[in-house]
Amino acid sequence: MQFTTRKRRRPPRVIIVSLIDVLLVVLIFLMVTTTFRKEPQLAIKISLPESKQAKPGATDAKPMVITIASNTPYLYLGDKPVTFDRLQNELIAAAKKDPDLRVTIKADKASPLGETVKVYDAAKAANVSGDRLSLLTDKPSAN
Repeated sequence: MQFTTRKRRRPPRVIIVSLIDVLLVVLIFLMVTTTFRKEPQLAIKISLPESKQAKPGATDAKPMVITIASNTPYLYLGDKPVTFDRLQNELIAAAKKDPDLRVTIKADKASPLGETVKVYDAAKAANVSGDRLSLLTDKPSAN
């Protein structure tokens, strides 16, 4: 005697649309998380002019280095890009803090000469004496 009726069971179907959605979300998650890798800081690449008359500086005090690149942004204080107004303010503040402040200007060969003159004038306006201003150059290659 059979009390329950047997229903014919259909095999389960796989809904492919849901799987595509899940795979798309996983793919997007992987793409986003791989872009969070920390890239190393790019150094400022400049080509220094050569000078046969340059002498190595013998000083104990570490100078304030201002880099003038050939592409924008032109001015860098250390390795951080700055505007001309901010550079002027930093020079004035540093000169007030240390009256024996040394300023070194690293200018690319292809950088605009006007930018170098502006930085030199800003250092002079901040009361940095002329003997404490220097330009960084490379030694000529021996050919």
